[in-house]
Amino acid sequence: MLALGIAAPVAAAAADNDPKTRHQQLASALAKELGVDESKVSDALDKLREQKKADNPQREGAREGARQDLKTRLDTAVKEGKLTQAEADAVLKAAEAGILGPGGGHRGR
Repeated sequence: MLALGIAAPVAAAAADNDPKTRHQQLASALAKELGVDESKVSDALDKLREQKKADNPQREGAREGARQDLKTRLDTAVKEGKLTQAEADAVLKAAEAGILGPGGGHRGR
């Protein structure tokens, strides 16, 4: 029954691209369902996130590599007149905010 009780709040949280908002909404839904203090759930989620980062240090390096690759391609597009600098900046900002999805959303180059 736990899965049914938190499905709607978690689905709503997934629709929001702000990681802090999603974290808070998930912690709140889990705390309510489990009948425990929200700060305790939030602390547990933070701990798990840090453990996951420690277990996979290459992920951050890969993310930075993908960001740098996107930035290089955007810089090239600006130099070639395909984008303005403002457009390139907006694309990079969207990628960093997670709006474009994994890898900056550059499928099918």
